[in-house]
Amino acid sequence: MKYKEFAKRRLKLFKKMSDNSIAILWSNKEHTRNNDVLFPFRQNSNFYYLTGFKEPNAALVLIKGKENKTIFFCEEKNEIKELWEGPILGCKKVKKELGFDDVLNIEEIKENMRELIQNRTNIYCSLEDDFLSPKGNLLGLVNKKEVNPHKIIAIDSIIHQLRLRKSKKEIKLMKKAAQISAASHRWVMRNTYPGDSELKTEAEFQYQCKLLGARELAYPSIVASGNNACTLHYTKNDKIIKNGDLVLIDAGCEVEHYASDITRTFPANGTFSKEQAELYQVVLNAQRKAIATVKPGVEYSQIHKVAVKEITTGLVSLGILKGSVEQNIKNENYKQFFMHGTGHWLGLDVHDPHSYLEGKKSILLKPNMVLTVEPGIYISKKAKNVDKKWKGIGIRIEDDILVTKDGYEILTHAVPKDIADIETLMARL
Repeated sequence: MKYKEFAKRRLKLFKKMSDNSIAILWSNKEHTRNNDVLFPFRQNSNFYYLTGFKEPNAALVLIKGKENKTIFFCEEKNEIKELWEGPILGCKKVKKELGFDDVLNIEEIKENMRELIQNRTNIYCSLEDDFLSPKGNLLGLVNKKEVNPHKIIAIDSIIHQLRLRKSKKEIKLMKKAAQISAASHRWVMRNTYPGDSELKTEAEFQYQCKLLGARELAYPSIVASGNNACTLHYTKNDKIIKNGDLVLIDAGCEVEHYASDITRTFPANGTFSKEQAELYQVVLNAQRKAIATVKPGVEYSQIHKVAVKEITTGLVSLGILKGSVEQNIKNENYKQFFMHGTGHWLGLDVHDPHSYLEGKKSILLKPNMVLTVEPGIYISKKAKNVDKKWKGIGIRIEDDILVTKDGYEILTHAVPKDIADIETLMARL
């Protein structure tokens, strides 16, 4: 994205700031993996949203006054460091490419910060990063006595509000991430067999994403076969896939920091058993009905209510839950088998951090919000009072949904989820 997109976002943030105030945001820091090896660097999502800057050791300062001003601090060019670690943009290039009013060497931030915060009506910053820790970035630059705590305002929730509804350029990137992830899911469906390791399948997915142009995954992949699929965040991915197992893959890439998030469940041998198919169809019906509720003006919580009712109805019809659908919902008996929410916001983070409430009420859906819809049923081998034939089956189906002006668009529609379509794609010669 060109810098004008990021400048528009900063302008929206300025409008939410009080007069004569300052906002201070920091890039992510590099973190040691072991000894002198670092984890791959990934920029702080809020910082990237406002800057488009991908390097560590930087800070953004927004000053709202008679004229708004943006000051950016970053590392200056360094031939020796660049010899070992690669190119650094440097102050001159950052100003040209990212469009800040002033760009200064990060080494100068300490001598500038005291003057910048003096006599400001309010200071906007991340409380966790800057004030709750003795090693916080801001307190490392100024004396605590110089900062009036009554002037400090948490900035995170303000930025999260801006991030909730996506621009056309953001949606374009999310569609690209969804397309790459969808193609990679189709690949692993066609190329997973009994006897393969979960690790091999994980590697196949990641390889395809990279091959198609997505360098990073949006989150650690879940590749769970058989009973492993009943562990919601299973990431060991180290078991052998057995004949007769279902394989649950929850995996997605990110493109230019924007995430995709897809889950599919399929039979390792290419054919669903009777019990697997019956449970799978319950989940698929729930997902389809939940997605069908998505449109502007609908309460976010309604998506989950629809999924819960359909899952519970299915579990009762199969005899897994006893009694009426209404009573099982009232008593939350379904939570033994469907214990999580039906989705989450999606964007720069796989779980984009905006609240699901407006005050005490469920937030209303609006155009250009992006969310996932992901109901599931999990009947582990340890499940009580359940017929043995159902045990060891975990199923989740997840798609990325864009709220449109009059309904929704499934960004991840390219991955089959009908039983017949999955079995056709996986047809073994």
